[in-house]
Amino acid sequence: MPGEHELVGLLRRQGIDASFVSSESDVRADESLDGSSSDQLALVDTTYLTSSEVKRCVTACSEAGIRVIALVPRARIADLDTSLPLTDLIFSPPDPDELVVRARFALRQEQESNSVDKGEFIRVGDLVINTSSYEVTLNGERIGLRFKEYQLLRLLAENPGRVFTRDALLNQVWGYEYFGGTRTVDVHIRRLRSKIEDSDHSYIETIWNVGYRFNES
Repeated sequence: MPGEHELVGLLRRQGIDASFVSSESDVRADESLDGSSSDQLALVDTTYLTSSEVKRCVTACSEAGIRVIALVPRARIADLDTSLPLTDLIFSPPDPDELVVRARFALRQEQESNSVDKGEFIRVGDLVINTSSYEVTLNGERIGLRFKEYQLLRLLAENPGRVFTRDALLNQVWGYEYFGGTRTVDVHIRRLRSKIEDSDHSYIETIWNVGYRFNES
């Protein structure tokens, strides 16, 4: 697979001002990473970074007004902090053609509007899901979800009232190639509920012997 230098060269030949950044200091030290160009994009490879290093790096980019695509190893996708202000993510090592397409979409999003489109939000009472930044808030407070928890929540919230069997959730969130049992779904639903539900908020209903559904009220 192409290395960082080749990938950056590929993107720049497409008119995309891309740079790989691996630390907060990279962002602070590089004067060209100032967010002044709408074509500016940061690529953060999380392969050899700790969770705290990823957070600091991505946050520094966001504060500088730079859109971020995270390169995430498939084995670590479940550990990704969905509260991070990411524009997009791609499995690492990335397919060059897919990276170019994702970069174009990311920048087109910026060029079409400087504000977030309302269609990027799913609002259910005090719960807000930002499908662009993968951010979830409750009463204005950011909720830290693992990637699978976020995927489950979004799937259910986009289909309020629809009953999903455990098998359906397993297939749509984990994929048909996943060999774990449906118990995985129950465990993730329980963790998700512990983060978004309390005495005043109840969103996910258990349909006994079947699965789950999302309630708007």
